[in-house]
Amino acid sequence: MFRSLLIANRGEIACRIARTARRMGMETIAVFSEADARALHVQVADRAYPIGPAPARDSYLNIPRIIAAARAAGAEAIHPGYGFLSENPDFAEACAAADIGFVGPPASAMRAMGSKSAAKALMERSDVPLLPGYHGDRQEADFLADQAARIGFPVVIKAVSGGGGRGMRVVWSAADFATALGSARQEAASAFGDDRVLIERYLQQPRHIEVQVFADTHGNVVHLFERDCSAQRRHQKVIEEAPAPNLSATQRETMGAAAVAAARAVGYVGAGTVEFVTDSSGFFFLEMNTRLQVEHPVTEMTTGFDLVEWQLRVAAGEALPVTQAAITLSGHAIEARIYAEDPAHDFAPSVGRLALFRTPPATEDVRVDTGFASGDTISIHYDAMLAKLICHGPTREAALRRMRQALAGCAVVGVASNLDLLGRIVADGRFGAGGIDTGFIARHAATLLAGQGTPPLEVLAVAALCVLDTETTATADAGDPFSPWNEHDLWWVNAIPARVLGFTDGAATHPVSVTREGTAWRLQVAGQAVVGMAEALGDGWLRVSLNGVWRTVTAMLDEHVVTVRDAGSTWRLRLPDPLAAGDEQEDAGDRLVAPIPGLVTEVSAAAGDRVTRGQVLVVLEAMKTVFRLAAPADTIVASVSCSVGDMVQEAQMLVAFAEPASVAEAG
Repeated sequence: MFRSLLIANRGEIACRIARTARRMGMETIAVFSEADARALHVQVADRAYPIGPAPARDSYLNIPRIIAAARAAGAEAIHPGYGFLSENPDFAEACAAADIGFVGPPASAMRAMGSKSAAKALMERSDVPLLPGYHGDRQEADFLADQAARIGFPVVIKAVSGGGGRGMRVVWSAADFATALGSARQEAASAFGDDRVLIERYLQQPRHIEVQVFADTHGNVVHLFERDCSAQRRHQKVIEEAPAPNLSATQRETMGAAAVAAARAVGYVGAGTVEFVTDSSGFFFLEMNTRLQVEHPVTEMTTGFDLVEWQLRVAAGEALPVTQAAITLSGHAIEARIYAEDPAHDFAPSVGRLALFRTPPATEDVRVDTGFASGDTISIHYDAMLAKLICHGPTREAALRRMRQALAGCAVVGVASNLDLLGRIVADGRFGAGGIDTGFIARHAATLLAGQGTPPLEVLAVAALCVLDTETTATADAGDPFSPWNEHDLWWVNAIPARVLGFTDGAATHPVSVTREGTAWRLQVAGQAVVGMAEALGDGWLRVSLNGVWRTVTAMLDEHVVTVRDAGSTWRLRLPDPLAAGDEQEDAGDRLVAPIPGLVTEVSAAAGDRVTRGQVLVVLEAMKTVFRLAAPADTIVASVSCSVGDMVQEAQMLVAFAEPASVAEAG
């Protein structure tokens, strides 16, 4: 067994791998970019080595720097985690050339499965079911259009080297094919350096079910049953569970056998996942991921095996610890991915300081895998996932109840999050019935993705009490807590003054009038009187009394924003910042501004150009999300102040127009 392990990754997966490696007696070695110098995965490792600037291409994707770090550390093996270099055959070969063990499959298996078209051809020869489609080498636009017509619309165009929904377009008619093909190729070339595509029949309401497989160098191949990953947004998984609900024993056995056949066909070694789409007509091979999956914990909690331990043992040359007959299912597990993003605004990533990040305490049936803690900064350079929350129960209903309770105890302050979306999904009766398809979230967006609407009286009262309690605590912590100049109680000679807290929620303002009433506060909210008291309990919890009724909620003031979370709903209410310079033109339509810090990947405008409403002028990438910034109206470009490759900041002007426009759009 290896004595030392370098983990060529970051965040929650690096922390999770380190946990198992340490339990097995290995020295753990982390690597980090300049942006991650104080990250949690650096702190939990025995040693940590810098590998370059923040952009992934200069650090976590830089093979020579990672190999150099491994040599300097004397690492006997490298675990790539998932993402980054985990499915890069050149990296596996570089490890072999440096005489360093690679915890993953052979490069040949990666190459065979890395090309979607080649993988499907191999699966076809191995009798693994495939969707009708075209997976060949010819790429002429007219030929591909003919193939789409032969397959029958709707079809889906996919990047041959793609993943995560990049370079993917659904086409409903022949008239839309050429435009969709050009868009898919452009995105594929930008993301993967390869604009080749394949075409398949599009299943309109499929389930996404994947099978965990494992193989060793002694010829053994097993499966550890399936996971249902159908709860997705924009082709990205949000909630996963094991086993898949409403799957018969025969279906489970047949899919498991097909996955094992796929692994054998490619000469696989290590942990892999064979993904299928299913509907009433059957199941069909989608792709094989030649790495550990993000959602592997649900398999661990339902089988009782540590998959990272299996990876390490197989990489060291050991045989699989059990045979297929010894692998059984126990109970049900559900995983929810907690992201720093805003579902109500097209899942826009949210960056900034994580003022509070609270998750429930770990138990035998509640697990949290994370690489973040309160006080950390969410960077534009990496994925927006904060943590994975995994809950187990003897039945699916029990696991769901546990997940609802665990999500209610989570809190994110400082950035937006998808906590409310997750809570709505697991509380939805249709999800509870099991067997949803991949279009579930998009189809029910009106209820699942909607904003909170007007904050109720109780929320505004809690927000006001949070501000008042925070000020009282700050006074108590001051150098002279007895000085009248440190008081915030509005005392004035011969007067009972009222203070107004002007909370804003988008364009709406919600004033709360506050006066002191003994040890309590009298609040006027929307014309109603509320007598309130508050006591901070720590970790974002606030004990409040509203008209004599006590309750505990999450409430925290950070940078002039009060975050209130109660009963699974979150409100972010802003207070005026007296030091902020007001820019009356900030929301004017005479310019395009960056909605988030990011990298400019395309500029399609020049000074003097006449552009039309909706025409994409600048493409921005941040946290694996593409922002297409369009002209707000028919107008003329006055100036362009960005170039391809520029890193821009939030609200930075990118394009100015000679003719003012009234509405700004980004797509």
